[in-house]
Amino acid sequence: MPSGGNHLHDELRQVLLSAEDALGLEVRGATNAAVLVPLYLDHGRLHAVFTRRHDDLRRHPGEISFPGGRYDEGEPDLRATALREANEEIGLPREAVEIVGALQPTPTIATGYAVYPFVGLIEPGRTWTPSANEVAEVLELPLDALLAGYARRRLVRRGVPIRTDTYVVGENLIWGATARILADLFDRIGPLLDRNGPGARLSPSRSGR
Repeated sequence: MPSGGNHLHDELRQVLLSAEDALGLEVRGATNAAVLVPLYLDHGRLHAVFTRRHDDLRRHPGEISFPGGRYDEGEPDLRATALREANEEIGLPREAVEIVGALQPTPTIATGYAVYPFVGLIEPGRTWTPSANEVAEVLELPLDALLAGYARRRLVRRGVPIRTDTYVVGENLIWGATARILADLFDRIGPLLDRNGPGARLSPSRSGR
């Protein structure tokens, strides 16, 4: 399990949904799925881990998302789905993740999934093993940079212009269900980040590192 500071663990648990409560929520969608929102603290900054999908995939080509996928029959619950998918997609072992809570489940509009996000703390400095079939790149992005890159932007998808919430860091554009998950994360941990100033840094004493 990650050996990060207990203060951070406790503060995240206070503002996130419990995994049990999230599992009891119903959301529109024909197929249940789960994602892991891996977070780690490095030099006082919280980072999240994402995947960029291959450009030649049939579904969501080239898009940035959290590691995850559909529920498999026989799995104990959707937490197990999120951990399995993270292991398969980026080589993150289940034992290297501490689930500290969950976020509001969200539907995907185009594909009809009900996506349940679970937040897990991991250690920084991991070496990733991306799935050759799905993942083109593993991205580690600071939460303060993501928050600074928020805007409602006009995108064109399948020839249709839409105006939607987005987060941009450098060349990395996040939108859709992943952006909705991030918005919920920021709504919940906003006070935690605000207490640490405009750079959204966590103090070493608070994090226990």
